[in-house]
Amino acid sequence: MDSTKRVLIVEDDLHIAELLRMHLRDEGYVVEHAADGDTGLRELERSHWDALVLDLMLPGIDGLEICRRARAMARYTPIIIISARSSEVHRILGLELGADDYLAKPFSMLELVARVKALLRRTDALARNARMDSGSLSIGELDIEPLAREVRIDGRLIELTPREFDLLHFFALSPGKVFSRLDLLNHVWGYHHDGYEHTVNTHINRLRIKIEIDPAQPRRILTVWGHGYKLSTSANGESTS
Repeated sequence: MDSTKRVLIVEDDLHIAELLRMHLRDEGYVVEHAADGDTGLRELERSHWDALVLDLMLPGIDGLEICRRARAMARYTPIIIISARSSEVHRILGLELGADDYLAKPFSMLELVARVKALLRRTDALARNARMDSGSLSIGELDIEPLAREVRIDGRLIELTPREFDLLHFFALSPGKVFSRLDLLNHVWGYHHDGYEHTVNTHINRLRIKIEIDPAQPRRILTVWGHGYKLSTSANGESTS
């Protein structure tokens, strides 16, 4: 590792927390543990963390609220939710609140470690790409500043979540190229798991609400039926018809 990564575990089950800490420390990470939501949020706010492993059902502030507050912070902390709430509704809610991954209990410790490693690799790769792609991207009325992580349409600043920015930036690097939902999961989310494709649809829809004149008739992010999605090469004049 280029530098030691710091992982915060917020989990009230001490047995699970200790197993997680042991496995992650074996990978060379610095690991700290908080046993309740209030302590976890304080730790998250007072220090920099490279990843957050977050339970949902916690004493004090619950995991969803911590996730929501984490995404309101200026710095971006990758989040993996671990929870006994395994229903699709809870999984989608966690991902829509900004979690990067969701693993239902009981889970394999080796799989959790693999997902943490994949998430950290993706974060490092995005940082390297941002440094290399420091020049702005302009496609029609759409302007993207990778270093500032800003998007403007016709000069108007568009407020995007970190994941929405990553998704749009990835499209903008290859305008006109069609990507399947699994392609986008691999390149933007950093993992490939069957059953998670719905989160791509959710983020595409939310991104369209912010960058399309009429989200019901998108002209920038287009659906290629049976194949996936692409960013229009003009980004302001191509229709889906």
